[in-house]
This record gives sequence, structure tokens and C-alpha cells, in this order.
Amino acid sequence: MNIIKHIARILVGVTFIFSGFVKGIDPWGSAYKFTDYFNAMGFEWLLWAAFPLGVILAFAEFAIGVGLLFNVFHRFFSWLALLFMAFFLPLTLWIALKNPVTDCGCFGDALVISNWETFYKNIVLMGLTLIVFRYRNDMTEIMGKKSRFVLAGIFTAVYLWAGFYSYNHLPIFDFRPYKVGVNVPEGMEIPEDAPQDEYNNIFYYKNKNTGEVEEFTEENYPWQDTLNWEYHDMESILVKEGYEPPIHDFRIETPEGENIIDFFLYDENYVFMLIAYDLNKTATKPLGKINKLANWAMEKGMSFICLTSSLPDESRAFAEEHNIAFEFFNCDEITLKTIVRSNPGLMVIKDGIVVAKYHYNDIPTPAEFQNEFIN
Repeated sequence: MNIIKHIARILVGVTFIFSGFVKGIDPWGSAYKFTDYFNAMGFEWLLWAAFPLGVILAFAEFAIGVGLLFNVFHRFFSWLALLFMAFFLPLTLWIALKNPVTDCGCFGDALVISNWETFYKNIVLMGLTLIVFRYRNDMTEIMGKKSRFVLAGIFTAVYLWAGFYSYNHLPIFDFRPYKVGVNVPEGMEIPEDAPQDEYNNIFYYKNKNTGEVEEFTEENYPWQDTLNWEYHDMESILVKEGYEPPIHDFRIETPEGENIIDFFLYDENYVFMLIAYDLNKTATKPLGKINKLANWAMEKGMSFICLTSSLPDESRAFAEEHNIAFEFFNCDEITLKTIVRSNPGLMVIKDGIVVAKYHYNDIPTPAEFQNEFIN
């Protein structure tokens, strides 16, 4: 049993560390996931708390994992792990049954699993946590107390630095489909042999004799018996999702609604895409630096555009207020939040390949960009 309890402790600790770390280096991603949950549950009044809750949850998971892995304050963190799992196990069951969001976000974007897979994972994790809790007072020490505290401190310091850096710049690890090096057109392709969505069709026919509407399947619906039955309605229920490409719902639309994405994706020159999912929330301090880069790029014959989900009238007013010369186009808000964790942020593509991404704190000068990519 001595080996089993230590294996359980290590597995629970590593899982919590991984979950907390991948969310901690993407604090805005965690905030967006909390926002999805609050909207789905009708808790819009809690939207203000999405970011702090995302940060607190990630740190709590990481701290529990470090405490268990290195046997630091083990009894305290055993209690926290048990309380944590006692809360999230029934929550993930509800999510699997009701499906308010398609991805629970338990491992951020690093490992995307279905809601039912999340629930099954939590059943296993709860079992391991119960073992850890049961033997919380009987965990023999593998290394000295000083060594355990030093390692725990190093892990925590690295986590805090990584989280702080990722908040002020971009996540140190990018697990999203628009990361540097990705070929965007290829990411949007659907293979010819890819699985398609599968549906069950339910047919509703009205009995002409009784006036009652009855339910039928594809195997027994009375489409030929027009004497006794009259078509009333049909319902299609998705039973199995087909293949979805990593990059989807990426459209660049003019104010008239025309999708002109191909014009930019297949440009052999550099294309600068300023990402500002909501102009009302966009940081305006870096716009001076952005305008200088935009003017230089357009003088060199390169495209510089802004993608936003804000309305065209808002875009025009924003451009006039800040003396912006580049064009604004519309794109889905969720897509823009996925592309870059910064508002505004900058993505640069060439021949459809993402060559660079910048937080608004790191917008390059024309000379810096030229030295890195052109000279």
C-alpha cells in the first residue's frame, strides 16, 4: 500500500500542476472560459469576476499540485484537493449532461477533451485523491524537508514569473491553432475522407382521422400513406460530430458582409493584422506606435488592416478619433480572442503562414521588424 499511496500522490500532484500551469500562463484564456460559463448559466452579473477567478483557480490548482508532489504542508493540501474534487466532480457531471459549453477548459488549450471525458477523468482523479486523503497522516518523506521546500519554492517562483510575463506579453507557450509557424489555409481545410456530422431525423405526421400529431423515425415514417397521414414537421438531432478543422469561423468581412479572407491569406508579401476584438475595450496607449508601423508597412506596399467584431460605425469613429489610416474589417469575436490574447494584438502572416504575433506592449518599430524579417 505504501507504493500505491505515493503513486496516487504523485499522479494527483502532477495533474494539478499541469492544469494550473497551462491555465496560469494564459490568464485571459481562463477569463474567457469563465465568461462562457457565466453566460451559459445566466450569471451575467458575475462577468466582472471572470479574470480574477481565472487567475485564482489556476494558482490554487498549481499550489495544490506542488504541495502534494513535494510533500509540503501535505495534510493541508490533501484537504484542499478533496474539497476541490468534491466541488468539480458533480459540476463536470452537470456540464456533461447539459453541455452548456463544448469544452470545459480544465486543461486550457493545451489538452482539449470532451465534457464526458472530463467527467470520467475526474472520477479517476477523485479515486486517487481519496487515497491521498486517507493516508494524509502517513506519507513517509522521500527527501529532506529543506530540499522539499526549496523545490516547491522554485516551482512556485517559475509559475509566478511565467504568469506575470504571459499577462504582460503573450503566453510563453501557445497551444492555439493560430500559433507562429501555422499555415492558416491548411488549418482551414477539411480532408475528403473526414467524418461528417451524423444526425437522427425525427418526423412528425398528423393523423387526418384523429387530428393527433405522432412521432416517427426514418425507418417507419408514413410518407407514402397520404390518405391517412399529413406531414407536420421534422427535427434533426446531432448524434455524432464530424471532423472540425483546427481553424474555423475565420472570416474577414467588409462592412457589406463580403468575405475577402483569400485576398490576404494568399498574399506573398507580409500582411499585418491588428486584432482588436472590441474597440470599446481596446488599449489606446500603443496606437501611436501602431500607426507608425502601419504607415511604414503601407508605404512599402504591404497590407495593414484591423480585424474587429465592433460595428462599422464604431470602427469609423475609432479611426477618426485616433488618426488611423488603415482599414477595418469584421471578424468573429471568439475567433479574434483565439488568435491573440491581447486587445489590441498584432498577427503577421506571409503566404498564409503566421510569422509573428505581438502583444500591444511589444509592437515592433519599423526598423525592428525590418531587421528581423526583411534584412
